[in-house]
Amino acid sequence: MSDHVSATAPSAPTRSTNRAFSVFAALLLFAGALSAFLVGRWLPDTEPDAKLWWTGPLLVIGFLLAEQLAINVDVRSGVAWTISFTEIPLVLGLLVAPFEIVLAAHVVAGVGTLLGRRVLDRAVYNAGLMFMEISVAFAVAELVKRFLGAQGPFWAGAFVGTIAVPLLASVLGLTALRIMGKGMRVAPSLRLVLQTLVVALLNTSAGLAGYEIADKAPWGGLLIGLVFLGITAIYLAYSGLLREQRDLEALSEVSLRVARSGRHVTGPRGATPEEDDGCGEDDDWQLIAERIREQLNANRVVLRLRTDPQAPMRTLVAGEPLPPGMRRDDPRVLREDAMLQLPGAQVRYFRIVDAGEEVSEALVRRDAQEALVVPLRGATQLLGAVEVHDRLSRWRGFGKADIQLLRTLASHLSTAVDNRRLLARLRHDAYHDPLTGLLNRPGFREAATEPMREANTSVVVRVDLTVLSTVSDALGQAWGNRMVVAAGRRLRDELGPEVPLARLEGGAFAALLLDRQAEQIQEIAERLRAALSVPYPVDRLTVEAGAVVGWATTTDCEVEEPDPDALLQRADVAVRATSDNEPLRQYAPSMGQIFLRRFQLVTQFRSALENGQISVHYQPKVALPSRQVVGAEALVRWKHPEFGRVDPDEFVPAVEATGLVDVLTDFVMDTALARVRLWIDRGLRMSIAVNLSVRTLADEEFPDRVAAALKRHDVPPELLTFELTESGVMADPERALPVLRRLHQMGVVLAVDDFGTGYSSLAYLRQLPVDEVKIDKSFVLGMGTDLGDMAVVRSIVELGHSLGLTVVAEGVEDDAARDQLVGMGCDVAQGYLISRPLSEDRFEAWLRARTVQVRGARDETVLTLVH
Repeated sequence: MSDHVSATAPSAPTRSTNRAFSVFAALLLFAGALSAFLVGRWLPDTEPDAKLWWTGPLLVIGFLLAEQLAINVDVRSGVAWTISFTEIPLVLGLLVAPFEIVLAAHVVAGVGTLLGRRVLDRAVYNAGLMFMEISVAFAVAELVKRFLGAQGPFWAGAFVGTIAVPLLASVLGLTALRIMGKGMRVAPSLRLVLQTLVVALLNTSAGLAGYEIADKAPWGGLLIGLVFLGITAIYLAYSGLLREQRDLEALSEVSLRVARSGRHVTGPRGATPEEDDGCGEDDDWQLIAERIREQLNANRVVLRLRTDPQAPMRTLVAGEPLPPGMRRDDPRVLREDAMLQLPGAQVRYFRIVDAGEEVSEALVRRDAQEALVVPLRGATQLLGAVEVHDRLSRWRGFGKADIQLLRTLASHLSTAVDNRRLLARLRHDAYHDPLTGLLNRPGFREAATEPMREANTSVVVRVDLTVLSTVSDALGQAWGNRMVVAAGRRLRDELGPEVPLARLEGGAFAALLLDRQAEQIQEIAERLRAALSVPYPVDRLTVEAGAVVGWATTTDCEVEEPDPDALLQRADVAVRATSDNEPLRQYAPSMGQIFLRRFQLVTQFRSALENGQISVHYQPKVALPSRQVVGAEALVRWKHPEFGRVDPDEFVPAVEATGLVDVLTDFVMDTALARVRLWIDRGLRMSIAVNLSVRTLADEEFPDRVAAALKRHDVPPELLTFELTESGVMADPERALPVLRRLHQMGVVLAVDDFGTGYSSLAYLRQLPVDEVKIDKSFVLGMGTDLGDMAVVRSIVELGHSLGLTVVAEGVEDDAARDQLVGMGCDVAQGYLISRPLSEDRFEAWLRARTVQVRGARDETVLTLVH
């Protein structure tokens, strides 16, 4: 309609809204038809005019031009103010043509426009409005003429009748908007009606002036034609500028919508972000599709896109729904549909009248006559596509401006979607473990915080795979990673997809359980341990696995607000408190005290060294069967001012774990070498043995520090022995063996401690540059009661001698064990039968009380043990 408010069909109308509008449109059609009949009967009869044969077609052309040159100004979503020149042919029709001709011309032009635009959903409403407009215009014009009589201007009735039409159309249009749920407030409605009236006055005045000039002035028709061409040129220029402005506004609005939709990309929810429901995001994309449809004045817009690499495709439709079967949320639709197999990122324009067979079939499936299609491409892959079906406002279909706008919109959408995919991937990677795809520690914290606040009881379960480091060291990191992935899958299968599950580090996992009873937690812990303890197939091998489980509940926390980190820390403490006999442990407050003490020991270690709290004790080693004291083993001791005597098994592992073991090793080595130097000064040639840790064996600079210490104390290298465990060497043999070879080349004695409990084999022993083997005390202690232990000790003695090694037996506590060792040919004994570890002063006193000095074979002083 002309100079009035018009509305598109609501994007998502309810059934009641559609029903109410349909009833209103039907009533309007009935009222319009009835008014046309009554006005036609009421108007006075006019004499037939021979010019009427061309008046009707000219009026039809005039109404069509007025409708096609209309300017639509958006008032709000789905609501536009239409500025046209309909008043010009209407006022001319009131002056020169009878009621029936003007009504027919207006109806023909209006119906033709609706058919051209394929706007059939409002046909009843518009038909009723057309009847009503012409009826009201002629009725008002006739009333004015009768009121003014012959004294008034001849054009007064036509002027007032024409002005009444846009006012009537505006009132009816606002009423229709109210029924469709898009009503406007009173002030904007009055302002819009006033603007409509101003344009109607201008158009009506221009029509009357043109009629006067054409009728009275010579060559007036030519003059009016020139003026019309000028006005048309101005209109086209203004229309183009207005289109550009509206396109820029649409681009801005779409960009803002896309940015707003990015806020729905959330952090972890115990699963990947693509598992989020996406309802809010879909609403934003639906509004984007609606805005594109309104801007291009299309019958339908189909937006297909994948905002997340692992999420299913979204298909959103604005306007008329797609036919059944066409709305496929499947990425294959982009590869299988003929219209969507598009190279590059250009807009393609398809029309059913000139398209190929496959494209025509694709259009028919969509129930569309024409379509603009453009792919959405990211930096590396296809992200989706935009389809625009059937332009409504022009007969000629989509134009260059539409294609250019869609190309720009697609470029914006592609960039925005690609950036959102990247953002989603970055957020996913920030909260997920790249190896297993499970949550990482920050992701677990984010996923657990909110559920813990809502639950009555929360439980954090920690599960540790115990053989992972052994597999990684023996077979390589790749095989260890495969075990971790398999363990993660087993845990996920046991817990289900809804339970937040994280890989913390290495083979350590954590899960959150909510509102579970103690019996249920115990059962779940047993199931998790059993699942991880099933053997793992590794290449052609089968690896026996083990697992320990610890857990903590919110009842263990002393804070009111549940804290995932606090529960994780307590679950970790529970895992550390597990043992072979008790692989499942729930956190208890007493465990925290144990680890608090360990923390205090570590933090106070350096000051303990400086304050003399840490000292070195010595346990003598005696040759068999001569009973000559050949040396001693240096053992570290700590007398803590608060805890008293601290066992080395308690503080040494903690010192190793915190990287302070080099400080401890250097301290023991320096102290022991100083003692050897004193013995040398007294004419005694006795060696000292120092234990090495795994970390020290991996330190490439350690041999240099040993050489410097030997030089500083002026001690021959053969009087220094380093004892190392088999497992310590095999933890990282590629780094440990070069260090051992350098020490061996220096002349330092190397001994394998606890032999028989690790990788003990002839092939292994031949790889190491060692000089001694020390039989583990567990075998020596069992010789008297277990024939198997005796056989092991005998075998080790024979193996060591066959390789030219000195054999030392630890744990000798009685005469029978000593005599058995002598009978086997063991070289050196060490144990409580000889002496316990002694402090420096007590060791010197022991030497004076338990030994005698004799002259050795090389005319040197030696100490021999006396009964």
